[in-house]
Amino acid sequence: MTGRERWIRELRRVGQPAAHVVFCPHAGGAASFFAPFTRHFPAGFDLSAVQYPGRQERLDEPLVPTVEGLADHLVPILRRFTTTAVPLVLFGHSMGASVAFEAALRLAAEEPVAQCRLVVSGRAAPSVPRTHVYAATDQEILDDLVKLGGTQAEFVRDPEIRDLFLPALRNDYGAVARYRSTGEAVLDAPLLCLTGERDPRVSPEAAAAWKNHTSAEFRMESFPGGHFFLAEHREAVARVVADWAESPRGGPPPVAGT
Repeated sequence: MTGRERWIRELRRVGQPAAHVVFCPHAGGAASFFAPFTRHFPAGFDLSAVQYPGRQERLDEPLVPTVEGLADHLVPILRRFTTTAVPLVLFGHSMGASVAFEAALRLAAEEPVAQCRLVVSGRAAPSVPRTHVYAATDQEILDDLVKLGGTQAEFVRDPEIRDLFLPALRNDYGAVARYRSTGEAVLDAPLLCLTGERDPRVSPEAAAAWKNHTSAEFRMESFPGGHFFLAEHREAVARVVADWAESPRGGPPPVAGT
């Protein structure tokens, strides 16, 4: 299996795509989390998702302990997607937002990628001071995930299922806790920020601060719900991302008749 085949799960490919959306999962998450989105994106979009090591079919592979390390692994693979005329849209939720942001910065540092766009979801901007103390013990981590709505409580109570996903979850929580952006990094690419209105981790101000991390167009959309609002509003999220990806340079959608 090649590096691309290990790291990227192709969810849907079309003949002449308007854009290629690549999803980066949350802490403890896997590519399969985004599979249901294929039913809601317009037909003209290629959809893929990142599969981090240490989960599902990559269960026996070594975990990557840092956000920066995940981005470093992804960049050579993502770079292949920027060699075509198809715009690349990096979509990261929670921890995945940091991974996508770091990957986009690395791509831009090597060579400006005019066709790259960034969607960040459920994550405070890097420039926002941290106030949350991340869980330390396994039980605290599991309790925190259930509280955020990241998994069903019965999965946490099942020892066999819990033992399968706990190592990756523990690793990712540590990666998030250690992640330190300078807070001054700015990406020259359109940036769309999605947030849940009742997200206990991300205030509206902390989400809006992402506008300081792009020199291009910025747009923010709020949805009812908490940290995992996107699982409750897949159709609406897909519609917003698709409209934004097809709009000129990430600006407001064109007005009908103009």
